Amino acid sequence: MANQQKTALQPAAGISKKRWFFVILILVGAIVNYLDRSNLSVANTTIAKEFHLSPLQMGVLLSAFLWPYALANLPAGWLVDKLGPKKMFAWASGLWSVVTVATAFTNSYSLFYTLRVLLGVSESPFFPSAVKAINNWFSKKDRGTPLAVVNTGSQIANGIAPPLLTALMLAYSWKVMFVIIGAAGLVIMAVWLFTYRDPKNNEVVQEEERPAEAEAAEKKIGWGDLFKYKSTWYMIIGNFGLVYTMWTFLTWLPGYLVTGRGLSVLKTGWIASIPFLIGIIGVPLGGIISDYFIRKGYAPIKARKIPLVCGAVLAAVAVIPIPYVSGINACVALLSIAYFASSVPTGVIWTLATDVAPKNMVASLGSIQNFGGFIGASLAPIITGAIVQATGSFEYVFLIGAVLLVVSAVSYGVFLKKPIAG
Repeated sequence: MANQQKTALQPAAGISKKRWFFVILILVGAIVNYLDRSNLSVANTTIAKEFHLSPLQMGVLLSAFLWPYALANLPAGWLVDKLGPKKMFAWASGLWSVVTVATAFTNSYSLFYTLRVLLGVSESPFFPSAVKAINNWFSKKDRGTPLAVVNTGSQIANGIAPPLLTALMLAYSWKVMFVIIGAAGLVIMAVWLFTYRDPKNNEVVQEEERPAEAEAAEKKIGWGDLFKYKSTWYMIIGNFGLVYTMWTFLTWLPGYLVTGRGLSVLKTGWIASIPFLIGIIGVPLGGIISDYFIRKGYAPIKARKIPLVCGAVLAAVAVIPIPYVSGINACVALLSIAYFASSVPTGVIWTLATDVAPKNMVASLGSIQNFGGFIGASLAPIITGAIVQATGSFEYVFLIGAVLLVVSAVSYGVFLKKPIAG
């Protein structure tokens, strides 16, 4: 009887394959999504010379994607909860791909800036759609790993972007590079439209710890009500510091290695990939660790916070000495440790939203948390550019990142304690 019950709680083999196919498809979409974001960072110095941009102007251009992305996350999550992941994923991937291709034909700073703004808006539904789809196909005790796998896409893209995009740029031009990456997104859109669907009632095991009658009786809260809960604000503040630091790496690491360490563009393309490649390990590790602790009996929120807080603290410790080491090997080692550690929380951030949010607001809360993160991300390249222009050094850039990582660890680890009441 026990064996029969255990079997009943597991999805059929065909269903398991189907849902993991969707996870892999979303993962590939995430890789393309982040290549679209990082193409400007890789072409940073080349485009700056072509358009005669100062460090501050380039910082503003690098942030042009980020602040619209942050703001658009607010309605994007609500739309995903209302319209479903299939429609919103397709619209997002189609629009961001068209915008990326169009960017290759720009000939002015203002038009370049406008298209980066549109890129931010069009990419905002992607991760809420991914979270909603995985929330639909996986139970609470199982979804940490698939969400971590999906978030690994950003690290894979960041790892392959410097050598891959630099090679395309040097072989052809930065414009051709943009066209190729944009075309890849259109392929993702087509495959998603033809293959994805939401599960039927008998196709996925829902949370056995939440009886059906309890779920049916759960109070449905509105989007605006989420801001009335302290947990929402702790997640906004916590993610602000994490994503600020991550995007300091993503937008300025190639520029730092060229201007701060004196490396050539070609050599930078390979060396800059090392921290990002190591970050690929960190993201799924966060999800695997949190799922492990849940299976050991820890409450979901506590289990997610363990890798999140430990990763943030370790990253802060590694970031502080970076500007003070003289050798490039020591510098790259510290950058790699810092980026690996800051990647571990990425594997659980979106999963944490599914644990804290009421069932009808999963994508919405995840997007609100992401909004907080990308407010930090939008400030990171501007503040970094201003600091470098004013001081000629990256010293304060790394110190600010370390402080914000500690703030994140405290906000999540100390203050975030319970889910939002449904």
